Amino acid sequence: MTDDPLDTIQKADPDMFGLIGQSGELAFTEEGIPLQYKFLIAMALDASEGAENGVRNLATQAINAGATKEEVMQAVRLANYISGIGSVYTAANALKDIV
Repeated sequence: MTDDPLDTIQKADPDMFGLIGQSGELAFTEEGIPLQYKFLIAMALDASEGAENGVRNLATQAINAGATKEEVMQAVRLANYISGIGSVYTAANALKDIV
């Protein structure tokens, strides 16, 4: 398993790391939009940004929260529609062993 990329931030600036954690906790509450869909939204955004590890981790979390593989692929379709084919290549690399 690879190291958390934020380990460097945690060591160098614990206060900032704490704010990042609080932001994540606020974003991924059980309120409003169901958690599985929040993960899918975040996954599509990461695909759009070229964040392959984020796509992989968020897709896994979405599936663990109840999303189907078909829903994962629907989120990839949305990323493609908004951000283009680059997001599909990112998702394809990230999802090799997931869908």
